[in-house]
Amino acid sequence: MKTPLFPLNSVLCPSGRIPLQIFEPRYLDMLTECMKADRGFVVVLIKEGEEVGGECDFYNIGTYVNLIDFQKLENGLLGITVEGKTKVLVTSYFKGLDGLYCGDIEHLMHEEYMVLPDECQELATLLEQLVRHPVVKALNMDIDYLDGRHVGWRLTELLPFDKKEKQFLLALTDPMERLKQIDILLSLMES
Repeated sequence: MKTPLFPLNSVLCPSGRIPLQIFEPRYLDMLTECMKADRGFVVVLIKEGEEVGGECDFYNIGTYVNLIDFQKLENGLLGITVEGKTKVLVTSYFKGLDGLYCGDIEHLMHEEYMVLPDECQELATLLEQLVRHPVVKALNMDIDYLDGRHVGWRLTELLPFDKKEKQFLLALTDPMERLKQIDILLSLMES
């Protein structure tokens, strides 16, 4: 069975959450099918093109997500919150007549738990500060500040890096390397 793909201008990592507003018929139909079949879809970062409407090109490494909440918003649109489960590789895809991208995916190897090293404690402190923001707080994420994976994944999502940099960080498979790269990117931002 082909997996639905949801191209966004945002990166989502495993165990992260993102709120979305759904109004396009292709995505409303996709959500209905996903709920009926009790399965998720894949969030991929757009390289070129737009989130709404026409064509877009996207990266082949994304995150398989599950729907965890939905409600009708004041603006009349459907609001959903999805949570990242695993990183995946999109091996092939096509665009259906309804405009929905679907593809074959391969679940990538699960990153092992990594105790956050002492030299990375400042990154955990930075993350704690970012999570205090009301929008982030409202996502109600369960963050383990002692787990190097969680700290790296959440900083990848929340820091104002360029989307290519965020994709690079998502694609890394070593939590320590991700933390080092985040530290380098932060240093570049300060200079």
